[in-house]
Amino acid sequence: MQKNCAMNHKKPDNSRNKRDGKSKPKEIPAKKKYVAKKSAPKATQKTVKKSENDGSIRLNKYISNSGVCTRREADIYIASGNVKVNGKVIIELGHKVLLTDQVHFDGRLITPEKKEYVLLNKPKGFDTSTKEDTLHKSAFSLVSNASKSRLFPVGSLQRNTLGLLLFTNDHDMIKKLTDTGLMVRKIFHVTLNKNLKFEDLKKIEEGIYIEHKKVIVDEISFIDNAPKNQLGIQLKSNRHNIVTKLFEHLEYEVVQLDRVSYAGLTKKDLPRGQWRHLSNQEIINLGMM
Repeated sequence: MQKNCAMNHKKPDNSRNKRDGKSKPKEIPAKKKYVAKKSAPKATQKTVKKSENDGSIRLNKYISNSGVCTRREADIYIASGNVKVNGKVIIELGHKVLLTDQVHFDGRLITPEKKEYVLLNKPKGFDTSTKEDTLHKSAFSLVSNASKSRLFPVGSLQRNTLGLLLFTNDHDMIKKLTDTGLMVRKIFHVTLNKNLKFEDLKKIEEGIYIEHKKVIVDEISFIDNAPKNQLGIQLKSNRHNIVTKLFEHLEYEVVQLDRVSYAGLTKKDLPRGQWRHLSNQEIINLGMM
């Protein structure tokens, strides 16, 4: 019995695991599937960036467009803390703003439009009213191609008055030149319905009261080599239509009134109905008034 058990017991055959003396091949591990890791949410930035599609522009360009300095100079002011947007100091270069934002540059409120100044030699029959429902031809139509910005007249001229009329988008300049305290020189070429009497010319020189206020005329004289119904008159009054009222007070009718000079600007080389941009020197001269 024990013999049979011994005979039936056999050693395990390891020859199957051998390949002619070669070692057992290594098992190649299965490739793991790549699973992308979810990135952690970025921290919210303190400065909210404006979208490029919302009409926003870089702050330095906004400042440059206002005409106060170049973009490079604007960056220096921004980094120095001299610029505020909606009451908050901005020192970040590349900060974007909307055209509706309020920007203070070195303590002064600025607008993103470049200041433009257009001088028109207005023809007769054109209205200078800013109302869009005017029934007459508008002087704005004559300067519509002068600028992409909306321009406003500095003061006004009567519909039948000819001559120089300044347009600009510089509201500070408009306020300055139309202020009753600022004496802006104006020269008119006046044509009357009859010859001006010498004694009436003297009355004008001495000063005439119109609506309880004295009208001071700097100079009045007849036009050389012209009839005595044509004269030049220089004054600094900002009172509305004062030249016409002055002669009507003396029982004259103004047939034609032509403003040939305004604040040192003249009609030289500017035909009737045409306009031109002011030179840099002319703009400086206006600013120094």
